Amino acid sequence: MTTPSPIDALTDVLHALRLRGAVFIEAEIGAPWSVFSKVGPEDCAEFHPAPREVIAYHFVCEGEMALRVEGEAQAVQVRAGDLVILPRNDRHLLGSDLDVPPLDVEQLEHQPGESGLVRLTHKGQGPTTRFFCGYLGHDNINDPLINALPRVLHLSLRDPATAQWIESSLRFASQPNGVVLGVLPNLLGRLAELLFAEAVRQYLAQQPAGSTGWLAGLADAKVGRALALLHRDRQRNWTTEALAREVGLSRSAFAERFGALMDEPPMRYLARQRMRYAAQRLLESNEPIARIAEAAGYESEPAFHRAFKRAHQMAPAAWRRQHAAQPRDSVH
Repeated sequence: MTTPSPIDALTDVLHALRLRGAVFIEAEIGAPWSVFSKVGPEDCAEFHPAPREVIAYHFVCEGEMALRVEGEAQAVQVRAGDLVILPRNDRHLLGSDLDVPPLDVEQLEHQPGESGLVRLTHKGQGPTTRFFCGYLGHDNINDPLINALPRVLHLSLRDPATAQWIESSLRFASQPNGVVLGVLPNLLGRLAELLFAEAVRQYLAQQPAGSTGWLAGLADAKVGRALALLHRDRQRNWTTEALAREVGLSRSAFAERFGALMDEPPMRYLARQRMRYAAQRLLESNEPIARIAEAAGYESEPAFHRAFKRAHQMAPAAWRRQHAAQPRDSVH
């Protein structure tokens, strides 16, 4: 049996996120400048319904800028050919000089771009920075991959040909449906997903030896494959033995390896993910409890009720009523 590499496992995990992407702004701003940025519901208008969670990103085509997440002291320097990603869409400050008083977005000139993007421009006395703003949307609240990543991922694509290809691809894929024949609706999401995967892969490669936790598990070929299988097919009647066969290890070797990296046995991890998924669906939908139980991977509705009461000290229907008015991020 050929065991997939960590990047294959990452691809499977990202596929389970069902990411969909868009570019909504092309900005061209002259120094000195700074501006606060965060993807809002109005930026996701092309998706119905709007994604519940957002991964924001900026790609610099020309010039350079600094980025600092709100509440942090350290800034990231982003140059032409660099992609910077905010996995949890944290509010952040962009600019040529972050000590300059931030511009109000309304101070920027808004123009329709050639490819259907909103184009923001602002003339300054110094060098110009030109960049795209986009996002990847998904519906997985408290996703373990997203939660394990840092607040900022920085991917450098310094090869001019590669950077130019990405710029032209973002511009091409952003054109309104029907403008260019043969453009698939998910082309932009796929492109952004590939770039996101590369940024995560580089981050994984930088993790020190002996690390544990979700990212360490994903970086391991055997455990990463198991994680991908569990997230892609949570309804399957998994056992530790079945997972071990899939990844090409004995049951004992697999259980030891998974536990050492993930700090819990594989079936406990699966139970937590099933419960997280079920709680999310209870909160965000009006689906019958029996259907949610089946989709989450429980063999029967009574089995789901018992597991849910152990985890939350109340029945699913009562929990749904109690949490109906609470914020989305209250589900753990």
